[in-house]
Amino acid sequence: MTAMKISAIELYEYDLTYSHGTYVMSKGRSAKQQPSNLVRVITDSGIEGWGEAATLSGNYLPVFAGSTRAALRELAPLLIGQDPRRSTHLQRLMASVLMGQANAKNAFDVACWDIFGKSVDLPIAALIGGVLSTDLPIFEAVPLSSTEESLDYVSKRSAQGIMRYQIKIGDDPVNDAARARAIVKAFPDIFFFVDANAGYTLLEAQIAMRALEDMNLYVEQPCRDLADCAMLRKISGLPIVLDEAILTHADLYRAKYEVNAAAVNIKLGRLGGITPAVAMRNTAQDLGMHFCIEDVWGGDVTAAAVSHVAASAFPENLMHTSFFNDWTNEHVAGYQPRTRNGRGAAPTGPGLGITVDRSLLGAPVASFS
Repeated sequence: MTAMKISAIELYEYDLTYSHGTYVMSKGRSAKQQPSNLVRVITDSGIEGWGEAATLSGNYLPVFAGSTRAALRELAPLLIGQDPRRSTHLQRLMASVLMGQANAKNAFDVACWDIFGKSVDLPIAALIGGVLSTDLPIFEAVPLSSTEESLDYVSKRSAQGIMRYQIKIGDDPVNDAARARAIVKAFPDIFFFVDANAGYTLLEAQIAMRALEDMNLYVEQPCRDLADCAMLRKISGLPIVLDEAILTHADLYRAKYEVNAAAVNIKLGRLGGITPAVAMRNTAQDLGMHFCIEDVWGGDVTAAAVSHVAASAFPENLMHTSFFNDWTNEHVAGYQPRTRNGRGAAPTGPGLGITVDRSLLGAPVASFS
């Protein structure tokens, strides 16, 4: 390949407002908007790439908006002069300076994959296994709210073609079970699962899973600790999917062989980008596990990155994915990719396959060269 180096990096900040009012998770975690960051990585050949790092809240994962923005500024100078196509090298380089801070690393990793794809005139999906699916099942989350509000949400979104929903639980286990039961009963032809976002104590999770025992549901991340999730297998046969607790391949093995988890949620921002997400996806496939591919939060750039990882996954192992730009009002790349009738596909253009409109962003908040 012709030599290429990163010559400049620009950082942009903007807010993503939730398009359905207030996004509510377990234990009172809620927000109407979330801070997001865009990175523009420019090469000496004139090719540029875009990546995004959005945060859900400071009490969802051990990261918050301020730490992500500080980490972006810490990492950017390190990448100047590097070849953006050496993804594994760049991951090692970033790890040598900052432990963790996967959300910030995610933005740079995605931007570099965008450059790689553009440099060879191929979509990212073609570089990480090839496109195996052009018809991705899309899910949306039903925020924690009253039963009536939840029923109204599903009714409105199902009219737009969404047929898969993650019901947020994790507060009061008895009320959570009653609400989930009412939602499932009202929409017998829709696929539902429940997600506590690690909000339950072990006792609360035991009560909830016993109350849900007779329902055809799986439960995502009932408790934060893997050992607690493993103990729940003694009291319930409901399938468990793990999310927040899975950061490494060792965690993935523990999920299968200690928790007997049916599946795992792979999020680019939790792991550090496309590079580690694809590695974990491939390991999960080898282990015969199912998975969801998504991210912590984001807009058009995040949706595009997620779509490429999902489109190149084994279709038989992919449960579903999410396009976060369906959840948010702001669109920096023309609302692409976009869900249609509850299904999605990765863009077919080179790199991410989308075009960011810089006129919508204003001036960069920081620049490095």
